[in-house]
Amino acid sequence: QVQLVESGGGLVQAGGSLRLSCAASKSIFGIDTMGWYRQAPGNQRELVATIITRGNTKFADSVKGRFTISRDNVKNTIYLQMNNLKPEDTAVYYCNAIGPETGHVEVWGQGTLVTVSS
Repeated sequence: QVQLVESGGGLVQAGGSLRLSCAASKSIFGIDTMGWYRQAPGNQRELVATIITRGNTKFADSVKGRFTISRDNVKNTIYLQMNNLKPEDTAVYYCNAIGPETGHVEVWGQGTLVTVSS
């Protein structure tokens, strides 16, 4: 079973930037869809961005124009570049993967905390 490990979270001031990484324990070439979700205290987990094997991306309206997602199939890693961060972006960010390499079962990382101060 593939395992996902996120890194890159931390404390940043509003307007700042962070880059999150999600490293997979095996090849992501066969993982159709990988993405980032987030969960703020008291809220449900929500989609932030996804990227498929061919590179097509999808973003939540709240992050469009500020976040970008990319994948490196050689390093088995996906990234979330977050610019112009806002206090409402504060949340635990989780990496997600689903595809043939995961047995078509969703796999989640342990999460990384992003805190944006005003």
